[in-house]
Amino acid sequence: MPPLLPMLAKSVSGVPDPAKHGGLSFEPKWDGFRCLVFKDGDEVELTSRNTKPLTRYFPEVVEAMRQQLPDRVVLDGELFVGLEGPQGWRLEFETLQERIHPAASRITRLAEETPAGFVAFDLLALGEESYLDRPLTERRAALTEALARLDGRGPCFLTRTTEDPEVAERWFHEFEGAGLDGVVAKPLGASYQPNKRTMLKIKHERTADVVLAGYREHKTSTPEAPLVGSLLLGLYDASGDLQHIGVSASFTAKRRAELWEELQPLVVDIADHPWGRWNEFLTANPDRVPGTQSRWSQGKDLSFTPLRPERVLEVKYDHMEGHRFRHTAHFKRWRPDRDPESCGYAQLEEPAGYDLTRILSTD
Repeated sequence: MPPLLPMLAKSVSGVPDPAKHGGLSFEPKWDGFRCLVFKDGDEVELTSRNTKPLTRYFPEVVEAMRQQLPDRVVLDGELFVGLEGPQGWRLEFETLQERIHPAASRITRLAEETPAGFVAFDLLALGEESYLDRPLTERRAALTEALARLDGRGPCFLTRTTEDPEVAERWFHEFEGAGLDGVVAKPLGASYQPNKRTMLKIKHERTADVVLAGYREHKTSTPEAPLVGSLLLGLYDASGDLQHIGVSASFTAKRRAELWEELQPLVVDIADHPWGRWNEFLTANPDRVPGTQSRWSQGKDLSFTPLRPERVLEVKYDHMEGHRFRHTAHFKRWRPDRDPESCGYAQLEEPAGYDLTRILSTD
């Protein structure tokens, strides 16, 4: 019964050698909402990674689970939304985020317009039996048998797996084109350990030279001891406009104080800043303008201090979501040798397109 925390993963730099871990099972790393499913007859409960309820936001998935899943089962998996593009279907995390909305009418409409899917990748209980203490080999065999009725057309799916590290390496590169963000490796003999980092995750890492456009103060910053919380990053598009591409954070307290001092000479009035044209926005908007609110940030102070876009820094990132970094970028170093106007989108590596339906297919 909920609440139950899912098993977690720790990052490693490359596809690991199975021999060093007593054998590994590899599977695609999905980019969606981690979700535990608790089903007892027609009663279905969906909970998030931090045990918050998700059930009301995905009525179409809940109804499908009543039809497609075993009568009594607890599964670990991922909720996702896939949309069709010029190179086939791919995961769209921003569209998935839009599914979390307080209005029932909007939930109903989005369930029809952008229906979600669920991909199962572990079995926690079946019937009256708990599988938490069983090794992965047993859990996977029982999961495959329990979901044998799934035909690959969804919206419930069973993730594919392999014990071949060369296949996992190929998946790592190919599947990114469908919006997936890496590969997960699980020890074959390990039990399911809630809230423990017993899995291994291999994610893409890239670097980019970006323009420093502003900063937000840290939540502990005070007038007597100001601290930088995050750096706002930009890239120039083809028309010469500086676009907001994401943020970089994760500095020590000492470095936050140093950054605040270093950046004061660059502070500029918003009217003289490239993003001054966005100052009129008071709510969230499609361009994800910095300093605006959304339902994900209500109550947070998103105001920022604009800086003259004169400094360039190199950051490490995993992958893109539209025109922005999907996650917070990691500061690597300043690049005084780079001209800010030379920092554009052309430098970013574009993965080859790959159709999501090929990954979900049972063929």
